Amino acid sequence: MTGATVRLPADMVGAAAPRGAGLAAIAGLGWGGLLLPPVLLMLVTLLASQSVFIASSLHRDLGMGRTAAAWTLQNYDALLSDGLFLRCLWITVRVSALATIFTLIPAFAVGYAIARMRSAWSGFLLAAIVATNFITIVVKAFGLMIIFAGDGVLNRLLTALHLVDQPVALLGSESGVVVGLMQFTLGFAVLLLTSVIRTVPRGLEEAALAHGASRARVLRRVLLPLCLPGLCVAALMIFNMCMGAFTSAALLGSGRILTLPVLIQQTVMMQVNYAMAATLSVVLLVAVLAINVLTLVLVRRSRVGRMAVI
Repeated sequence: MTGATVRLPADMVGAAAPRGAGLAAIAGLGWGGLLLPPVLLMLVTLLASQSVFIASSLHRDLGMGRTAAAWTLQNYDALLSDGLFLRCLWITVRVSALATIFTLIPAFAVGYAIARMRSAWSGFLLAAIVATNFITIVVKAFGLMIIFAGDGVLNRLLTALHLVDQPVALLGSESGVVVGLMQFTLGFAVLLLTSVIRTVPRGLEEAALAHGASRARVLRRVLLPLCLPGLCVAALMIFNMCMGAFTSAALLGSGRILTLPVLIQQTVMMQVNYAMAATLSVVLLVAVLAINVLTLVLVRRSRVGRMAVI
């Protein structure tokens, strides 16, 4: 009947109200509400794990894995006054930055080609890239060691083409470490940049071309500015992965390229100085966080300045 009033039992009303309130609260938070739980989980796991290293770094090593009970900043003072540590920090930042730059260039090109494909080959290529990520980094590093060896495929090819007179020594050099880091992060970068480029409508590029813009100008004035936030995220994620990478630096560097992860491993396994290794880990974390924050601030200022000019 029209105009009839439906009365719910009191227990049903009490049960339905919290559900409606919860849905309203989630709807009110928007996307930020969906991101809040994973962010909190990441912060808890990060702080819980790093608190162990921070606490250990505030004690002095006594040898054989033993540490003093008293708290001290002696480890940090020793690191900041040690030229070897500062040199290792600079090597780590340098090879990570070079690997990030040389990874983004081919990753953006491949990601653009896949994102603009109209056939089923795009899905096949993405599946192939995902499949390569299932191969462990140790196997990839050993494969590069075979290719880069003095009598490996690369040197035999260069010698046969008369491009070099003697084998190129990539193992035990920063160039070999950079190539190893590129192999470690390239597939991930392609997947990330492909999704970023797909968010840019194809019609914007076609409109720019129709108005007489060249391909290079479309890339510089349309595609790159729109992809800049995604490029920054991809660059920072690749850089962070390279800063903490151990296998590529240890195997392809042949123990000659001392990055901070390699130095931490040697401090733990060879010197058995757990407090100093914890100090190195804390300094590595702080350096990565500082570089990330500085990069985001610079990118934000550049975007604000560009918008003000426009």
